[in-house]
Amino acid sequence: MALIAIIDDDKHINSMLADLLGREGYGVLRAYSGTEAVYMLSENKPDLVLLDLMMPGLSGEEVLPKIKGIPVIVMSAKADVQNKVSLLLDGAADYITKPFDTRELLARITVQLRKSQAENSDTLTYGGLTLRTDLHEVYAEGNTVRLTKTEFAILKLLMLNPNQVIAKSTILDKISEDTPDCVESSLKVHISNLRKKLREATGKEYIEAVWGIGFKLTVDS
Repeated sequence: MALIAIIDDDKHINSMLADLLGREGYGVLRAYSGTEAVYMLSENKPDLVLLDLMMPGLSGEEVLPKIKGIPVIVMSAKADVQNKVSLLLDGAADYITKPFDTRELLARITVQLRKSQAENSDTLTYGGLTLRTDLHEVYAEGNTVRLTKTEFAILKLLMLNPNQVIAKSTILDKISEDTPDCVESSLKVHISNLRKKLREATGKEYIEAVWGIGFKLTVDS
């Protein structure tokens, strides 16, 4: 049973979500302020967090960077596109605008939990690529591809988020634990080498650069 943390100072919305998730079979944790949320998350590790932005004490924007290793769906009445983009680049897994349809929220929760489970899987696959996290091996259409530690970490991140543009800052943040030597000035070189190795193994381009933002995994046959 997945455990979901609800962080929202609106008591009506907080209770509604708790009832909804309870009926769907989820376990629930609840906090009504950013400060309370930080304490709650220091004592518990839920599988997913639903985070409101406008709260007393610490705001949702201040709480978000403190949540590590847990997918966060931001819930907010702020519909500004730039605000959404900023939060997604700062680490949110998804963003849903209030008021929302509960069926859409449940679907987004399912997607994020499914992705989180994939992150803990030993095997990732995408368009002819197979990545074994337990063996630190990569196969491209049956051919072994030998990657450096940094190249492996980048490919793993992209395979966990197929067809999704990952900002350069996000890539550096996500792989920093495994590859602290990778910095912004060297990231482009690592990705260039990774693209070349995959191209030589398959004849295909797997990594697309999105100008001014970052990179995404996509098969160009």
